[in-house]
Amino acid sequence: MSTDDHSGEAGQRLRVPPHSIEAEQSVLGGLLLDNRAWDRAAEVLHEADFYRHEHRRIYATIRALVSAGKPADVITVYEQMQRLGEAEDFGGMAYLNALAQSVPSAANLRRYAEIVRDRALQRTMIGSVDETLMALWTSDDVGAAADRLSTLAADMQRRQVRQAPRVLAEVMAESVDRLSRLQSGEVQRAWSTGFAWLDRSLNGGLRPGLLYVLAARPAVGKSSFVKSIALNLAEHGLPVLVLSQEMPSAEVADRAIAEIGAIDYGRLQRGTLDDDEWSRLTDATERGSKLPLHIDDQPALRLSDIRSKARMVKGLKVLVLDYLQLAASSRRDANRNAEIEEISRGLKALAKDMRIAVIELSQLNREVEKRANKRPNLSDLRDSGAIEQDADVVMFLWPVREFKGEGRTIVGLSVDKNRQGQRGEIGLDFWGSFQRWNESTADISQTAPARPPMDEL
Repeated sequence: MSTDDHSGEAGQRLRVPPHSIEAEQSVLGGLLLDNRAWDRAAEVLHEADFYRHEHRRIYATIRALVSAGKPADVITVYEQMQRLGEAEDFGGMAYLNALAQSVPSAANLRRYAEIVRDRALQRTMIGSVDETLMALWTSDDVGAAADRLSTLAADMQRRQVRQAPRVLAEVMAESVDRLSRLQSGEVQRAWSTGFAWLDRSLNGGLRPGLLYVLAARPAVGKSSFVKSIALNLAEHGLPVLVLSQEMPSAEVADRAIAEIGAIDYGRLQRGTLDDDEWSRLTDATERGSKLPLHIDDQPALRLSDIRSKARMVKGLKVLVLDYLQLAASSRRDANRNAEIEEISRGLKALAKDMRIAVIELSQLNREVEKRANKRPNLSDLRDSGAIEQDADVVMFLWPVREFKGEGRTIVGLSVDKNRQGQRGEIGLDFWGSFQRWNESTADISQTAPARPPMDEL
């Protein structure tokens, strides 16, 4: 009989408590393969949820190692349990190795953890119901038994809900405390983007728990612009992670060197720097190496990949995804709108769960090209209306005018959706040679349309 089969005549005769050894082994095996999956298990499982005593001890040992910042693999877990005199109680190194080989990866670990938790809840409920039935046989107090069953049901439901509702008074008390600390300067109001107009529109800058969308047509400059924001944030000591699915990490680094060192990007790429530029390159590299800016160029990221990478950056404050339409989905129904919706909703949840700001770059559809001024609006967001719905802030970039002789391009920046601030637009000066952005004094509402910048942004 399967360890997960507790129905039918055999189950009634043997009275084997509900459990799934396979799910327990899969949870432990997944954790031994990938310690980064620990958060997914810890959100769901407690040590006591495991049916087998040896599994409880292995789980506790993994938890202790991970909490101490140490690797928890077959060897380290065995050595730790050996020190505690528990290594041979469950089969030793051979059993740990079998656990690690029982699953191909930790991708489905959360689902296995939910199975283990649900079986534990079943066992708890069965035990409590048995006690209540016994009380009914020996007492006439039906009301007490009914209350006991109601309390049990409520307790079981609370275990399955990740977060319980809170009364307004409790939340308001926390808000008053937070506002008091803001007023006194104990905590930072927001994280400055480095662009004064944008900070004012966002009531001070980026905030944790919010999803920001920056959208533009190809080659307008969204990757370059968000790189400048990321550098500004990192220079203020904020850990930033840029997930660059389209641009190799080396290219991101080259653009950062060009901006920090005020070095001609074309000459940098061609390898024709003069002595002064080489000196500035050395200074820029040294300055950049001290920044808490992390780059990852893995393509076709899934939500699980994004979450794992975000948790790998200690103290992460801002995550940049470049760009949304290149991310992969776990769906198999070939509905691109539904896939984009899944990823967008997942990024919003990630921002709230980790208390980070997420900047999500997005493409626009071709309809914007048919307009004389190329100025986008919310209906131009490509592939899914969920992008607009999920975002706390939606920003657009569009080409306004190019001054070829000066090496300067005016690009429009607008905030078209802003749940916690103002909407509006401003011009930006982009100096392609140095990958630099500044606020412009140009009146973008009156300027004539022009081609996108020649530089690949």
